[in-house]
Amino acid sequence: MDDPEHMQLEAGLYIVATPIGNLDDITLRALKILKAVDFIAAEDTRHTARLLSHHRIKGARLISYHDHNETNRTPELIDRIKRGSSVAVVSKAGTPLISDPGYRLIKMSVANHTRIIPVPGASAAIAAISVSGLPTDSFVFEGFLPRTKGNRIKRLKELAVEKRTLIFYESPRRVLTLLKDIQTIMGDRPGVLSREMTKIYEEFVRGRLSAIISTLTDRSGIRGECTLVVMGGKIKGDVAEITLRAAIELGLQNRDETLSAIAKTVAKKYGLSKNRVYEEVLRIKNEQ
Repeated sequence: MDDPEHMQLEAGLYIVATPIGNLDDITLRALKILKAVDFIAAEDTRHTARLLSHHRIKGARLISYHDHNETNRTPELIDRIKRGSSVAVVSKAGTPLISDPGYRLIKMSVANHTRIIPVPGASAAIAAISVSGLPTDSFVFEGFLPRTKGNRIKRLKELAVEKRTLIFYESPRRVLTLLKDIQTIMGDRPGVLSREMTKIYEEFVRGRLSAIISTLTDRSGIRGECTLVVMGGKIKGDVAEITLRAAIELGLQNRDETLSAIAKTVAKKYGLSKNRVYEEVLRIKNEQ
Protein backbone atom coordinates (compact mmCIF):
# COMPACT_ATOMS: atom_id res chain seq x y z
CA MET A 1 0.00 0.00 0.00
CA ASP A 2 3.02 2.29 -0.04
CA ASP A 3 2.49 3.20 -3.70
CA PRO A 4 -1.20 3.96 -4.33
CA GLU A 5 -0.55 4.52 -8.04
CA HIS A 6 0.51 0.88 -8.52
CA MET A 7 -1.23 -0.83 -5.62
CA GLN A 8 -2.66 -4.23 -6.49
CA LEU A 9 -5.59 -5.42 -4.43
CA GLU A 10 -6.56 -8.99 -3.76
CA ALA A 11 -9.91 -10.09 -5.11
CA GLY A 12 -12.57 -9.52 -2.50
CA LEU A 13 -15.30 -7.29 -1.13
CA TYR A 14 -14.08 -4.08 0.52
CA ILE A 15 -16.59 -2.42 2.88
CA VAL A 16 -15.45 1.20 2.77
CA ALA A 17 -16.70 3.91 5.13
CA THR A 18 -17.08 7.36 3.59
CA PRO A 19 -17.76 10.82 5.09
CA ILE A 20 -21.11 11.64 6.72
CA GLY A 21 -20.80 15.26 5.64
CA ASN A 22 -17.38 16.89 5.44
CA LEU A 23 -15.66 15.29 2.44
CA ASP A 24 -12.30 15.36 4.20
CA ASP A 25 -13.52 12.92 6.87
CA ILE A 26 -12.16 9.84 5.10
CA THR A 27 -9.13 7.74 5.93
CA LEU A 28 -5.97 7.57 3.81
CA ARG A 29 -6.49 3.83 3.50
CA ALA A 30 -10.04 4.29 2.20
CA LEU A 31 -8.79 6.67 -0.49
CA LYS A 32 -6.12 4.17 -1.55
CA ILE A 33 -8.69 1.38 -1.73
CA LEU A 34 -11.15 3.45 -3.77
CA LYS A 35 -8.38 4.38 -6.18
CA ALA A 36 -7.23 0.79 -6.64
CA VAL A 37 -10.39 -1.36 -6.73
CA ASP A 38 -11.75 -2.69 -10.01
CA PHE A 39 -15.32 -1.64 -9.21
CA ILE A 40 -17.13 0.59 -6.71
CA ALA A 41 -20.67 -0.49 -5.82
CA ALA A 42 -22.31 2.76 -4.71
CA GLU A 43 -25.68 3.44 -3.12
CA ASP A 44 -25.75 6.82 -4.90
CA THR A 45 -23.37 6.97 -7.88
CA ARG A 46 -23.69 10.74 -8.32
CA HIS A 47 -22.87 11.39 -4.66
CA THR A 48 -19.90 9.00 -4.80
CA ALA A 49 -18.68 10.59 -8.04
CA ARG A 50 -18.51 13.96 -6.25
CA LEU A 51 -16.52 12.39 -3.41
CA LEU A 52 -14.07 10.80 -5.85
CA SER A 53 -13.70 14.05 -7.79
CA HIS A 54 -13.02 15.98 -4.57
CA HIS A 55 -10.13 13.61 -3.82
CA ARG A 56 -8.92 13.54 -7.45
CA ILE A 57 -9.66 9.87 -8.00
CA LYS A 58 -10.21 9.33 -11.70
CA GLY A 59 -11.28 6.38 -13.78
CA ALA A 60 -13.28 4.63 -11.06
CA ARG A 61 -15.78 2.12 -12.43
CA LEU A 62 -19.02 2.86 -10.57
CA ILE A 63 -21.89 0.38 -10.28
CA SER A 64 -25.21 1.36 -8.71
CA TYR A 65 -26.12 -0.74 -5.69
CA HIS A 66 -29.17 0.30 -3.67
CA ASP A 67 -32.35 -0.98 -2.05
CA HIS A 68 -34.20 -1.30 -5.35
CA ASN A 69 -31.62 -3.39 -7.22
CA GLU A 70 -29.83 -5.15 -4.35
CA THR A 71 -31.47 -8.53 -4.99
CA ASN A 72 -30.53 -8.66 -8.67
CA ARG A 73 -27.16 -6.93 -8.41
CA THR A 74 -25.75 -9.06 -5.57
CA PRO A 75 -25.11 -12.26 -7.63
CA GLU A 76 -23.44 -10.14 -10.31
CA LEU A 77 -21.00 -8.62 -7.82
CA ILE A 78 -20.23 -12.01 -6.27
CA ASP A 79 -19.52 -13.39 -9.72
CA ARG A 80 -17.10 -10.52 -10.45
CA ILE A 81 -15.22 -11.23 -7.22
CA LYS A 82 -15.05 -14.97 -7.89
CA ARG A 83 -13.53 -14.16 -11.30
CA GLY A 84 -10.76 -12.17 -9.61
CA SER A 85 -12.09 -8.62 -9.25
CA SER A 86 -11.86 -6.33 -6.24
CA VAL A 87 -15.14 -4.58 -5.37
CA ALA A 88 -15.63 -1.72 -2.90
CA VAL A 89 -19.05 -1.10 -1.37
CA VAL A 90 -19.88 2.45 -0.30
CA SER A 91 -23.10 3.95 1.02
CA LYS A 92 -24.25 7.52 0.48
CA ALA A 93 -22.67 8.46 3.80
CA GLY A 94 -20.90 6.73 6.67
CA THR A 95 -20.28 3.03 7.18
CA PRO A 96 -22.05 0.70 4.70
CA LEU A 97 -24.80 -1.64 5.99
CA ILE A 98 -25.56 0.58 9.00
CA SER A 99 -29.18 1.36 8.02
CA ASP A 100 -28.02 1.06 4.41
CA PRO A 101 -28.13 -1.71 1.76
CA GLY A 102 -25.53 -4.48 1.71
CA TYR A 103 -26.74 -7.24 4.02
CA ARG A 104 -27.58 -9.63 1.17
CA LEU A 105 -24.18 -9.03 -0.37
CA ILE A 106 -22.30 -9.80 2.83
CA LYS A 107 -24.44 -12.85 3.51
CA MET A 108 -23.83 -14.23 0.01
CA SER A 109 -20.12 -13.41 0.25
CA VAL A 110 -19.87 -15.45 3.43
CA ALA A 111 -21.75 -18.33 1.78
CA ASN A 112 -19.38 -18.24 -1.21
CA HIS A 113 -16.26 -17.95 0.96
CA THR A 114 -15.17 -14.75 -0.77
CA ARG A 115 -12.83 -12.43 1.10
CA ILE A 116 -14.49 -9.55 3.00
CA ILE A 117 -12.32 -6.63 4.12
CA PRO A 118 -13.60 -3.84 6.41
CA VAL A 119 -12.18 -0.36 5.81
CA PRO A 120 -13.54 1.54 8.85
CA GLY A 121 -14.29 5.22 9.18
CA ALA A 122 -17.13 7.63 9.88
CA SER A 123 -20.46 6.62 11.41
CA ALA A 124 -23.23 9.07 12.32
CA ALA A 125 -24.32 6.95 15.30
CA ILE A 126 -20.85 6.89 16.86
CA ALA A 127 -20.23 10.57 16.10
CA ALA A 128 -23.51 11.57 17.74
CA ILE A 129 -23.14 9.56 20.95
CA SER A 130 -19.50 10.59 21.34
CA VAL A 131 -20.55 14.24 21.84
CA SER A 132 -23.93 13.61 23.48
CA GLY A 133 -22.87 13.79 27.11
CA LEU A 134 -25.07 10.74 27.75
CA PRO A 135 -23.69 7.37 28.92
CA THR A 136 -21.50 5.78 26.25
CA ASP A 137 -20.34 2.61 28.03
CA SER A 138 -23.31 0.67 26.65
CA PHE A 139 -25.87 1.71 24.05
CA VAL A 140 -28.50 0.42 21.62
CA PHE A 141 -28.52 1.45 17.95
CA GLU A 142 -32.07 1.33 16.56
CA GLY A 143 -31.55 3.16 13.28
CA PHE A 144 -34.84 4.06 11.55
CA LEU A 145 -38.00 3.01 13.37
CA PRO A 146 -41.02 1.68 11.40
CA ARG A 147 -42.91 4.41 9.54
CA THR A 148 -46.36 3.09 10.39
CA LYS A 149 -47.59 4.52 13.67
CA GLY A 150 -48.76 1.23 15.16
CA ASN A 151 -45.47 -0.58 14.58
CA ARG A 152 -43.46 2.44 15.71
CA ILE A 153 -45.40 2.75 18.98
CA LYS A 154 -45.06 -0.99 19.60
CA ARG A 155 -41.29 -0.82 19.19
CA LEU A 156 -40.98 2.25 21.42
CA LYS A 157 -42.91 0.46 24.17
CA GLU A 158 -40.43 -2.40 23.93
CA LEU A 159 -37.54 0.07 24.18
CA ALA A 160 -39.06 1.96 27.13
CA VAL A 161 -37.66 -0.65 29.53
CA GLU A 162 -34.17 -0.49 27.98
CA LYS A 163 -31.58 0.91 30.41
CA ARG A 164 -28.90 1.57 27.80
CA THR A 165 -28.59 4.82 25.83
CA LEU A 166 -30.73 4.75 22.67
CA ILE A 167 -29.67 5.96 19.21
CA PHE A 168 -32.15 6.63 16.40
CA TYR A 169 -31.88 7.84 12.80
CA GLU A 170 -34.71 9.91 11.34
CA SER A 171 -35.45 12.18 8.40
CA PRO A 172 -36.03 15.90 9.09
CA ARG A 173 -39.66 15.52 7.95
CA ARG A 174 -40.49 12.95 10.63
CA VAL A 175 -38.15 13.82 13.50
CA LEU A 176 -40.71 15.90 15.42
CA THR A 177 -43.20 13.04 15.28
CA LEU A 178 -40.51 10.68 16.58
CA LEU A 179 -39.62 13.00 19.45
CA LYS A 180 -43.26 13.36 20.50
CA ASP A 181 -43.84 9.61 20.35
CA ILE A 182 -40.75 8.92 22.48
CA GLN A 183 -41.79 11.51 25.06
CA THR A 184 -45.30 10.04 25.22
CA ILE A 185 -44.08 6.45 25.62
CA MET A 186 -40.87 6.91 27.64
CA GLY A 187 -41.38 10.16 29.50
CA ASP A 188 -39.49 13.45 29.32
CA ARG A 189 -35.97 12.07 29.24
CA PRO A 190 -32.71 13.90 28.46
CA GLY A 191 -31.66 13.71 24.82
CA VAL A 192 -29.55 15.25 22.08
CA LEU A 193 -30.62 15.83 18.49
CA SER A 194 -27.63 15.94 16.13
CA ARG A 195 -28.27 17.60 12.79
CA GLU A 196 -26.01 18.18 9.78
CA MET A 197 -23.02 16.67 11.59
CA THR A 198 -19.59 17.70 10.22
CA LYS A 199 -21.22 20.14 7.78
CA ILE A 200 -21.30 23.95 7.84
CA TYR A 201 -24.61 24.14 9.71
CA GLU A 202 -23.81 21.39 12.22
CA GLU A 203 -26.06 21.63 15.27
CA PHE A 204 -26.67 19.79 18.54
CA VAL A 205 -29.95 20.50 20.33
CA ARG A 206 -29.64 19.33 23.94
CA GLY A 207 -32.04 19.04 26.86
CA ARG A 208 -35.17 17.21 27.89
CA LEU A 209 -37.24 15.88 25.01
CA SER A 210 -39.87 18.55 25.70
CA ALA A 211 -37.24 21.29 25.31
CA ILE A 212 -35.95 19.81 22.05
CA ILE A 213 -39.52 19.57 20.74
CA SER A 214 -40.16 23.20 21.71
CA THR A 215 -36.98 24.38 19.98
CA LEU A 216 -37.82 22.57 16.74
CA THR A 217 -41.51 23.54 16.79
CA ASP A 218 -40.56 27.23 16.78
CA ARG A 219 -38.72 26.81 13.47
CA SER A 220 -40.19 27.20 10.00
CA GLY A 221 -38.55 23.96 8.90
CA ILE A 222 -35.95 21.34 9.77
CA ARG A 223 -33.19 20.36 7.37
CA GLY A 224 -30.52 17.70 7.24
CA GLU A 225 -30.45 14.07 8.34
CA CYS A 226 -30.96 13.71 12.07
CA THR A 227 -29.47 11.41 14.69
CA LEU A 228 -31.26 11.34 18.03
CA VAL A 229 -29.60 10.10 21.23
CA VAL A 230 -31.88 9.45 24.23
CA MET A 231 -31.10 8.53 27.83
CA GLY A 232 -31.96 4.95 28.74
CA GLY A 233 -34.48 4.03 31.44
CA LYS A 234 -33.58 4.60 35.06
CA ILE A 235 -31.92 1.80 37.01
CA LYS A 236 -33.66 0.05 39.91
CA GLY A 237 -35.63 1.81 42.59
CA ASP A 238 -36.64 5.00 40.79
CA VAL A 239 -38.75 3.95 37.84
CA ALA A 240 -40.91 6.37 35.90
CA GLU A 241 -44.59 5.37 35.87
CA ILE A 242 -44.66 5.45 32.09
CA THR A 243 -41.65 3.12 31.91
CA LEU A 244 -43.22 0.68 34.36
CA ARG A 245 -46.46 0.68 32.38
CA ALA A 246 -44.62 0.00 29.12
CA ALA A 247 -42.83 -2.98 30.71
CA ILE A 248 -46.12 -4.42 31.96
CA GLU A 249 -47.92 -3.88 28.65
CA LEU A 250 -45.07 -5.64 26.88
CA GLY A 251 -45.43 -8.59 29.28
CA LEU A 252 -49.19 -8.73 28.75
CA GLN A 253 -48.65 -9.29 25.04
CA ASN A 254 -47.44 -12.79 25.90
CA ARG A 255 -50.72 -14.67 26.34
CA ASP A 256 -48.96 -17.72 27.76
CA GLU A 257 -47.47 -15.88 30.75
CA THR A 258 -49.44 -15.54 33.98
CA LEU A 259 -50.03 -12.17 35.60
CA SER A 260 -47.97 -13.30 38.58
CA ALA A 261 -45.06 -14.24 36.33
CA ILE A 262 -45.22 -10.87 34.56
CA ALA A 263 -45.18 -9.07 37.92
CA LYS A 264 -42.23 -11.15 39.10
CA THR A 265 -40.20 -10.46 35.94
CA VAL A 266 -40.85 -6.70 35.96
CA ALA A 267 -40.28 -6.40 39.71
CA LYS A 268 -36.92 -8.18 39.46
CA LYS A 269 -35.84 -6.03 36.50
CA TYR A 270 -36.46 -2.77 38.36
CA GLY A 271 -35.84 -3.82 41.96
CA LEU A 272 -39.46 -3.21 42.98
CA SER A 273 -41.89 -4.97 45.27
CA LYS A 274 -43.60 -7.84 43.47
CA ASN A 275 -46.88 -7.05 45.26
CA ARG A 276 -46.75 -3.43 44.10
CA VAL A 277 -46.08 -4.45 40.52
CA TYR A 278 -48.77 -7.15 40.63
CA GLU A 279 -51.35 -4.53 41.64
CA GLU A 280 -50.27 -2.42 38.66
CA VAL A 281 -50.48 -5.45 36.37
CA LEU A 282 -54.05 -6.11 37.50
CA ARG A 283 -55.02 -2.47 37.02
CA ILE A 284 -53.61 -2.31 33.47
CA LYS A 285 -55.11 -5.70 32.61
CA ASN A 286 -58.56 -4.50 33.71
CA GLU A 287 -58.15 -1.32 31.66
CA GLN A 288 -57.46 -3.40 28.58
